[in-house]
Amino acid sequence: MISILFAFWMFIILFGLIGAMRGWAKELLVIFSIILALFMIYVLETFTPFVIPFEVILNQVENLNPSAGFDTLPVPIQDELRVQFWTRASIVGILAFFGYQTPRLAALREKARREKIQDVLLGAILGLGSGFFIVGTLWWYMAAAHYPFAPEILPPQLGNPMGDAALAALRYFPPVFASNQIGLFFAVVVAFMFVLVVFI
Repeated sequence: MISILFAFWMFIILFGLIGAMRGWAKELLVIFSIILALFMIYVLETFTPFVIPFEVILNQVENLNPSAGFDTLPVPIQDELRVQFWTRASIVGILAFFGYQTPRLAALREKARREKIQDVLLGAILGLGSGFFIVGTLWWYMAAAHYPFAPEILPPQLGNPMGDAALAALRYFPPVFASNQIGLFFAVVVAFMFVLVVFI
């Protein structure tokens, strides 16, 4: 068994290698697609009854221990947490998939081919960023749902150095910043302005 934090960094490195092969322009579109996914989840949580915040579901459990395992929760709560996790994971996965589709815009291809070494380095950096956005978002939602994949994926353990580091890392993932409405709206505006100015 490996630490979830170690698995997270393995995925980040993998995404960095993919970014180095794909180039910075394409990886930037992936990051923008995850920002769009976070915005869509926020809108669905706010204006529809289908996507329910995890806190609302967990507030239905009386005397809930924050470190309680998923198996200790009532079965209806477990089912609802699974549904809400997979709803969010599907949105992130679908938009990440379309973000990874190679754009066929001539201007984008021209910008991405100007400097090969620079493109590889920037692609690797933005690939690390896109990996952070994708894997970090999914991990955060999984943690918010109390890790519904036990015993395959277990929550980090307090008192363990790797577990403490994993719990500390959760505070810096994209959904934390997406919970700030102004920050999320600003990120969406910047992403679309960048697409209009640079790619079109």
